[in-house]
Amino acid sequence: MARSPVSQSRSSVGIVREIQVNLLECKVCFEKFSIHQKERRPYNLSCGHVLCLECIKALSHPLLRKLECPFCRQLCSVDSTSHCQALCDLQELLLSQRPTSLAPLSLAKGGLGLASALRVTDLHPRVAFGGWGTLINPTGIALLGSSGTIVVVHDGEKRVVVFSLQGRRLHSFGRRDQASGSVCYPVDVAVTPCGHVVLTDAGEKAVKVFTSRGNHVLTIKDGFQLPWGVDTDSSGHILVSDVQAGTLSFIKVNYTHGATLEQQTAIKDLQHPKAVACCRVSGNTAVMEHLTDDTPRRHRYSRLRVFTKDFHVLYQTDSFSLTLQYSAWLNMSGVAFGSEGDVLVIDSNQGMIWSLGKVHIRPVLTPLLADHLIRPVGLVLLQNALVILDGGDHAVKIYSSKSDAEH
Repeated sequence: MARSPVSQSRSSVGIVREIQVNLLECKVCFEKFSIHQKERRPYNLSCGHVLCLECIKALSHPLLRKLECPFCRQLCSVDSTSHCQALCDLQELLLSQRPTSLAPLSLAKGGLGLASALRVTDLHPRVAFGGWGTLINPTGIALLGSSGTIVVVHDGEKRVVVFSLQGRRLHSFGRRDQASGSVCYPVDVAVTPCGHVVLTDAGEKAVKVFTSRGNHVLTIKDGFQLPWGVDTDSSGHILVSDVQAGTLSFIKVNYTHGATLEQQTAIKDLQHPKAVACCRVSGNTAVMEHLTDDTPRRHRYSRLRVFTKDFHVLYQTDSFSLTLQYSAWLNMSGVAFGSEGDVLVIDSNQGMIWSLGKVHIRPVLTPLLADHLIRPVGLVLLQNALVILDGGDHAVKIYSSKSDAEH
C-alpha cells in the first residue's frame, strides 16, 4: 500500500530532525555544530567520537594536552584531533535543502482523554525567562519547596542557578574549579523534600549534594561510571541512573551529617538509562532507556519503563509500540510524574510534551503541549502549571490554564 505524500513528508522531516539531534550537535554541551563559529566546529577524537572544539578545550589538560573521551573513556591527544569535514558537508547539505515550510503536527483530540486536570486546549504561555547568557546549555530543572522556586543546572560560570517563579535570579553556586563543592559538568538536578539540592556531575562521575543556599554537603563517587539522571523520593532517598553501567542506584543519605547510609543497585541490565523520575504519591519510578536496534542502519529509539516502589516492572513501552498503536512517532527523551501519578513524557526532537495517563490502569497517549517549544530537556509540575526547561533557546517556560494565567 502506497504511503501518502503527507506521511512521506513527515517521515522525511523526522529523519532530518533525527540527523540534526543525533549527528549535528555536540553530545557534551548539546550545542549544534557550526561551520561558521570556530569553537563550535566538529572535531574527531582519535577514538572516533566527535566533539566541538570548545568542549575539547574544556575537557583537556592544559599542560598534557590530553583528554579522556566522555563516551568511551579512551585517552586522546588534543594534537591528534582532526576537523570532521563529513559532518560539516552534511550540515551544509541540509541547510541548502531545508524546505520553506513544514506541515504542523496535528494534535488529535478525539477519544484521547487526560488523566489529570491539564488538557491540550487549556495550556497557555504564562512566563518565560533565561536566554543565552543567563542560561547556557541548561540540562536539568527541579522545584525547590512548595513556593515553586526553580533550580536549573547549566554550563555557566556558576553551574546551579535558583530563580523565582517570575524569573528573578535569586542566587547561584557551584563554580567549576578545584575547590570543595565545585561542579564540573552537571547533567540533572533534583530537590529533596527537606530542600537539599542533588545533582549528577558527569565530569567528576559523581553525585553531589548541596543545601538550598549552595553549601556543599556530600560527594558520592563510589560505584558510578557515568551518572546521568537523578530524582528523590518522598523520604529524600536518591535515585540515580548510570548511562554507562546500565543501572539505577538507590542511595540513603544522612543530610545532617553529610554521610551515605546505604547505596545499592536497585535495577541492573538497563540499556543506556538517562532520565529518571520518582512519583512522590505512589513511590513508582520511571526510567527512560535509549536503545539501538539490530538493523544495518542501527536506528535509535527509546523505551520507558515504570517500576513499583520495590523496583518490580509495572509497565513498559517504546517508540515503536506507540507508533503502531497511535500512528504517531514519539521520540521519548524525558519523563515526569503528574500530581495524581500520571506519566508525562518529553519529545525533545519534535518539541512536544505528551501524557500517557495512569499507565498501571490504562495508558492513553495524549498531546499536552507543542507551542513555542524548540528542544525541551526538562519538565516539572507545579499545581496545574507545566514548568519546562527548553535547551533550544536556553530558557525556562511556564504554561498554565488561562484562568491561572490571569491571576
